[in-house]
Amino acid sequence: MAVYMGLLSCVAALTAWVVIADAKELSITTIKQEPYTMSKGSELEGYCIDLISELSRKLGFKYKLHQVKDNRYGSIDSSGNWNGMIGEVIRGEADLAVAPLTLTAVREQFVDMTTPFMQTGIAFILHKDAPSEESAFSFLSPFSTEMWIGVLIAFLLTGLCIYLVGRISPTEWAEPDTDEHSFTLLHSFWYITGALTLQGAGPHPKALSGRVVSAIWWVFAVLLLACYFGNFHSMLHSNSKRISIKSFEDLANQDVIDYGTVEAGSTMLFFKNSNNPVYRRIYEHMERKKSYVSSMEEGIRRTQEGNFAFIGEAVSLDLAVARHCKLTRSQEVISMRAYSIAAPLGSPLVKNLTNAILQLSESGELTYLRDKWWASSCMSADGAHVSEALLPYDLRSLFLLLGVGLGVGLLLALLELLSTARHQAKDGMKSCCSVLTSELKQRFGSRAESTEQDGSDKSKA
Repeated sequence: MAVYMGLLSCVAALTAWVVIADAKELSITTIKQEPYTMSKGSELEGYCIDLISELSRKLGFKYKLHQVKDNRYGSIDSSGNWNGMIGEVIRGEADLAVAPLTLTAVREQFVDMTTPFMQTGIAFILHKDAPSEESAFSFLSPFSTEMWIGVLIAFLLTGLCIYLVGRISPTEWAEPDTDEHSFTLLHSFWYITGALTLQGAGPHPKALSGRVVSAIWWVFAVLLLACYFGNFHSMLHSNSKRISIKSFEDLANQDVIDYGTVEAGSTMLFFKNSNNPVYRRIYEHMERKKSYVSSMEEGIRRTQEGNFAFIGEAVSLDLAVARHCKLTRSQEVISMRAYSIAAPLGSPLVKNLTNAILQLSESGELTYLRDKWWASSCMSADGAHVSEALLPYDLRSLFLLLGVGLGVGLLLALLELLSTARHQAKDGMKSCCSVLTSELKQRFGSRAESTEQDGSDKSKA
């Protein structure tokens, strides 16, 4: 029998007991693609080589490897004929196709495929120094969106806290009946804005509570500005510029760099048949620019040269990133799919191979092989740090300090008012609670209520 061997390396420690009835040497065809199948002198090695070795040991067959003649995985042409590995399996030139062969509905109609031995999806890779469109708001980049929202909330809460302290503290507003009050709501926000610019804006708080809130806000502002300018400087002088293209939508919405995928592959067919407007635009761009590549190796080479993004399957791209330290892969992965072994329709090998692959997965052998062949060689290479936008979590202690300071300031203001209320209650022979309630109404109630209360007190006298 001829076994078709492709790019993907599959390994395992299976314990299959089924033996192939025909014990003659099997012919396995494969595609050279790192790390699935590579040349080592006169021999082949890789993930798929390890996989077929384990499967042969478990199922008890011998095999002979050969590469697919046209170096393709397999697609159907306009006349209905298949090329690549799928074509060889259909024509009987190979009994199995072992490769990073994507399980698709079209292929399943013409060949039988085993249970997947690896899960993947579609992503893209870029050169780390690829040109990107500069944003008009790049000065906001040192902080993430969540961080800016957190700073805005902190600003609003601090302004409100300064206003409340100014109203509550008798030192700041000794006579609520008068309109003489330094810290109105507008002035409170103007005061903390001056602190953000390190200029200050008078008048300054006189009470202990107001000074505590003011001091905490100044500390917060100074440290926040230090973090902002430090990260901004790091981004400007970083050796590895941040890639602004992070998703397929970003890729489709720009025209600075070109992009493409392997011609006539399953990835190209996904974009061609997709109803998603973003993916359709990507396909139309590739058709218009004819930016397809003949193989993954060509796509990686063009990406390394710069000004090109190669779209492919995530596990294969992960290997390229692990080998070539100047490349980076997108975090977004779409169209989850799986790699399987293909066999002719009705082949008795499929069930046995499926059982063996499941055993390899359950024993952890597939994970071991993935770690073995996808080990990164960039760990000790170019350790240039790429600055990232700061998140609220990164400065959580600073926000916590501000929150504690605001709470302490409000508590001190209430204690100051309570102390004043106790003295007034003692002098006027009233209860402390009634005096405190009256003071709060005067400071936060309407002018009419205050006047009515004063008139009532005078009539009682």
